[in-house]
Amino acid sequence: MTVISRNPADPADILVELTAPGAFAAADAVERVRAAQPGWVLGGAAARSAALGAVAAAVEAASAELAALAVREVGKPVAEARAELARTVALWRYYAQAPYEPTGAVHETAAGPGLLLTRRRPHGVAGLITPWNFPFAIPSWKAAPALAAGNTVVLKPAPEATACALRLAELIRQAVPEGVFTVVPGGATEGAALVSAADVVSFTGSGGVGREVVRTASARGVPVQAETGGLNAAIVLPDADIERAAAHIAGAVAGYAGQKCTATSRVIGVGAALDPLREALAEALRAVPVGEPADEATVCGPLIGENAREAVTGAWHGLSVLAGGTVPDRPGWYAAPTLVEKAAPGHRLLTEEVFGPVAALLPARDLDHAVRIVNAARYGLVTSVHTAGLAAALDGLDRLDTGMIRINAPTTGVDFHLPFGGTKDSGSGPREQGRAALDFYTSSRTYTLTPG
Repeated sequence: MTVISRNPADPADILVELTAPGAFAAADAVERVRAAQPGWVLGGAAARSAALGAVAAAVEAASAELAALAVREVGKPVAEARAELARTVALWRYYAQAPYEPTGAVHETAAGPGLLLTRRRPHGVAGLITPWNFPFAIPSWKAAPALAAGNTVVLKPAPEATACALRLAELIRQAVPEGVFTVVPGGATEGAALVSAADVVSFTGSGGVGREVVRTASARGVPVQAETGGLNAAIVLPDADIERAAAHIAGAVAGYAGQKCTATSRVIGVGAALDPLREALAEALRAVPVGEPADEATVCGPLIGENAREAVTGAWHGLSVLAGGTVPDRPGWYAAPTLVEKAAPGHRLLTEEVFGPVAALLPARDLDHAVRIVNAARYGLVTSVHTAGLAAALDGLDRLDTGMIRINAPTTGVDFHLPFGGTKDSGSGPREQGRAALDFYTSSRTYTLTPG
């Protein structure tokens, strides 16, 4: 396999072209970082904390360069790229404190002298498989807690983000001992080999690949988590500030061309909210700036590739288009932010993650009906509820079957110090980010100490 990474705003601009190293190289990478793992743990909390802090400082110092690389390689609008780098720095700083956290507890024995101890220990080698859409933040929110807990890391990035991953790896390797972190570029072959060799696996990507990752790792008895997308809804109730809700939703539909697992793809207008929402949201989407990702004003840049754009344009075909529904006449893989309605049950926009700047507007009689619409999807990542009433908001919190619920806020945007993940087909295994990540990258051991 040849790994080729192109600029989605200018497909003739090739950033990386290399031969994938193959399964044996991926397995060898695991063994090399496994050899470094005992020394990484024995170096102690201070050394690991200092190393992660040094990564944060290095990323911060290079943030302008890295943001420009994300703009060029994955078409991320420059304002979003800068925000991603700021988040990446914050992630490394947050987890730099983790090595000092307690790793267990002391308990009384049931009878007689002695001590009972619980202690969390690293698994060994963490195999990380990451997507292209957050080329610095997602590898960081997996690698930083894994390293903080004492694991060593092999990262297999998406081919489309190879240049970003290799540059991030350079910065990390400057801060950690030799052999503690490495990158294996490539595709499915290298990813499968990594899953078959690592001691703990974290995956973010498509549902089909994620299910195979979970099957393979689980069969080996290896801890595994998989984040596999969303079909996220925004519920707008009649008492909501319609203009404000429309602005939030438009950003969540079209920001970064909808290429986020937390993007809004279904918009549910409840009762009397439907008609004013239809008009306000269509107007807000038409006003979203579409253009070169390097332009400071751009909100919606190109899609990652030609196949991605074909998936988006195919999704709106034959539906009633309220806004967008066009392909700009310019180089690169662009599609206009689009709102459609009258999608029949079973339509792909209502059943699949299209991963582009397109959303379907749906009517609901009342909140109960809206909740049923949300919960009917096989995904359950994030839902936003827009309302002026606390009672309705609390009702939604109790009954929505999604991992994250945001009130009067976009579906996009998450807090890195809190657990991240979804239900049903949106994910499998423990949550990512926050302290939950530290638990995932360690296992609990119980020790019994009795007098000799």
